[in-house]
Amino acid sequence: MARVFTFMGKQPEEFRSMTLEQYLKLVRSGERRTIRRMGMQYKALAAAVEEERKGGGTGPIRTRVREAVILPSWLGMRIGVHNGKEYKELLIKTEMLGHRLGEYSFTTKHVQHSAPGIRATRGSKFLSVK
Repeated sequence: MARVFTFMGKQPEEFRSMTLEQYLKLVRSGERRTIRRMGMQYKALAAAVEEERKGGGTGPIRTRVREAVILPSWLGMRIGVHNGKEYKELLIKTEMLGHRLGEYSFTTKHVQHSAPGIRATRGSKFLSVK
């Protein structure tokens, strides 16, 4: 049997008919405050998502608003989130509700150092630089 994801006891189908005020009762206080205050960039992003949803467009919406909290009306949308260098495309799923866009677009990556650089000896890679 497939696992059905629920958020605060609600099924994904219930979020489609949910109003913003009903959704605010389910999220944590920090996210609730962010959504209620909704800065100008956040309002522009929410308007772009609504316009894209009504128009039935296929392209991702590109944004730099990493602190935006994911709303139920965004489910199924593709959003490109800027990580400082490029836009990482996200498909908004039910599991992402209540989280911020920046949590899914990492700004740093893991660095793996390999062999010593030019003009280094084999033994110098074990010496402390400090």
